[in-house]
Amino acid sequence: MDAAERDLFAQTLRKTMTAASGRALDTALADLGWSDLLTEVPDVAVPLTFGLLGETGAHAPLLNDVLLHAAGRAVGGTPPLPYTGGAWVVWERTDETGGALDGALPLRTVAAGDPVPLAAGRRALGWWLLGTGRAMLALARSHVLDRTQFGRPLASFQAVRHRLAETLVALDGAEATLVAAADDLGCLLAKAAAGQAALTAARHCQQVLGGIGFTAEHDLHRHVRRALVLDGLLGSARELTREAGALIREGRSAPRLVQL
Repeated sequence: MDAAERDLFAQTLRKTMTAASGRALDTALADLGWSDLLTEVPDVAVPLTFGLLGETGAHAPLLNDVLLHAAGRAVGGTPPLPYTGGAWVVWERTDETGGALDGALPLRTVAAGDPVPLAAGRRALGWWLLGTGRAMLALARSHVLDRTQFGRPLASFQAVRHRLAETLVALDGAEATLVAAADDLGCLLAKAAAGQAALTAARHCQQVLGGIGFTAEHDLHRHVRRALVLDGLLGSARELTREAGALIREGRSAPRLVQL
């Protein structure tokens, strides 16, 4: 897929996700050839698709397909997914929402399931978290450019700029980690970095937006809730960081993840 084809694919995905979500989006992406793209060009399809899910705020059970494909099984199913704290959930391919984790997502808790390879799923979730973090940053940036306080734009205050700059650094660092992820440990660390970056974005952007960020009318709360749920799927940033530390202690060395 060359640059022109990639741009066209991204435009099509964005338009599709703006118009649909949930089961309707799952069906629309299947019609676009999602399963073929996942097989033939996963390094393009996964970052673009999951990143745009985060940026647009749409959702679809595509994580199921990534995990099933990595396990050599047919896509279209709903495998049990490990969740933070030792829980397990299923991401249903329906529009029946109202679960305890997020009322906007068709997630339900289940008994412990059979383990599946998690690396590809963690990397996909990392791209989703990154897109969610960038959506929050865009909302905060737009707010501080439009609003004034004491006769000055909010964007001119140093404390505001520091919060947004710290968010951008965290997101860019997470993206670099996702690009470099090539094995189980790399994907584990990339998901942890993306989860921490999204939580950093939620904290700083909430502070920058102030009272309006708490309202139901503003979009920030949807992205914050999504970031919290996605961080918990397949291991939270805190749990994965501890797991990575345990692996390094067990191996008595830290492997080289990137050739600089």
